[in-house]
Amino acid sequence: MSYLPEIDRFHIIMVACSCVIVALAVVLHYEVLSRLHRFLDDTTIGERPRILTLIFVLLFTHIAEIWLFGLSAFFLLQMPEQGGINGLDTITLFDTIYLSATTYSTLGYGDLTPTGHIRFLYGTESLTGLVLITWSTTITRI
Repeated sequence: MSYLPEIDRFHIIMVACSCVIVALAVVLHYEVLSRLHRFLDDTTIGERPRILTLIFVLLFTHIAEIWLFGLSAFFLLQMPEQGGINGLDTITLFDTIYLSATTYSTLGYGDLTPTGHIRFLYGTESLTGLVLITWSTTITRI
């Protein structure tokens, strides 16, 4: 008797997609931070515009990463086998973006909850958001 759960192709699709999305978010974050660091080192602007530039670039980068996860979830949820979102009759793009934002920031209101295989994506998004937000925090020491 086997105690290992059966892994179907939809599990594999979700894990593979999640890994690709996490990798894209991390690479995007790295590239933005790298270019931002070079720009701030080379610029002669004052302290106030420098800090504002840093904060706005970081915020927009996090928003882009939230959209990356939200768009991915929206397209993955077009396959009913991947799961759904409790609390919604019809899943819209902005619903997945909203759930992505609450997951990425680890705020988690709880009004919407993922079900099925898509939970893996949202779980990895939470960990990724925590790491990337912390990473951004480390460079705000100007």
